[in-house]
Amino acid sequence: MSISHYIKDIGRGRDGARALNREQAADLMGQVLDGTVTDLELGAFCIAMRIKGETPEEMAGFLDATHARLNRLATNASHRVVVLPSYNGARKLPVLTPLLAHLLAREGFAVVVHGTATETTRVTSQEVLAAMGVKTLTHPQTQTVQQGELALIPTEVLCPGLKRLLDVRRTIGLRNPAHSLVKLMNPTTASDALLVSSYTHPEYAISMAATFELTGARAMLLRGTEGEVVADARRTPQMDAFVRGTRVPLVEVQTGSLMKLPDFPAEIDAANTARYIQDVLNDKLPIPEPLKRQVQAVRQALDL
Repeated sequence: MSISHYIKDIGRGRDGARALNREQAADLMGQVLDGTVTDLELGAFCIAMRIKGETPEEMAGFLDATHARLNRLATNASHRVVVLPSYNGARKLPVLTPLLAHLLAREGFAVVVHGTATETTRVTSQEVLAAMGVKTLTHPQTQTVQQGELALIPTEVLCPGLKRLLDVRRTIGLRNPAHSLVKLMNPTTASDALLVSSYTHPEYAISMAATFELTGARAMLLRGTEGEVVADARRTPQMDAFVRGTRVPLVEVQTGSLMKLPDFPAEIDAANTARYIQDVLNDKLPIPEPLKRQVQAVRQALDL
């Protein structure tokens, strides 16, 4: 098989490219994830999509192909499951996705964090969670996550082909559809799991919202922190829920000047970030107000 006929459509530049329908997009992504395309075709696909941009129909098709190939984590039907993708890590601020995950688990949710390092210069949630003693699951189809528990799953365990696609960025230096896919997918058997997703640039807020509406996913969308799905601990961002294709506003963006900055660690390496998070969990330091509000918003979204 080949994806050259798809590249012919999507590779005509921003103005000349033609969008794929959902079925075509699923077929294309399926071949990419299965590893049946050549390296040349894979590079051409990534560059063409970077120039053209993905439509909601295309992202829905890419998701169809991805979900069909995931080694999903088994979940109990009676549990309320929250999914936190973590792929960007920290560059200037401590990565607090692990803190959010622990706060949600403490609320009694079954929390699933999935991800992999996509850049070598950032501190990852995986490194921080490892420093906190959280074990990595390696056989999601035979392991489960319980209420009040936190599970960490590497992308390569969920779908090796997806990990390979993410790694193309290291070669060509450009993001590709996989970097959006991982923030839109549900890696669990819980069809009503809440996907907490984030964007960095306004155009992705529009496209991701449209994809959630098209696919009818249960999700929460906010402007994240350095690409992570955790609210900026300094200022509360807008947060919206998506339930069966309907958008529901949850939290308005915080305006005005900041009264107080969080007590961040001086260094943001994994060990110092882990100690900071543990101090917050042990009530030695306060929970940043935006994270408190995000936990409340997750509870609201799951109750809709």
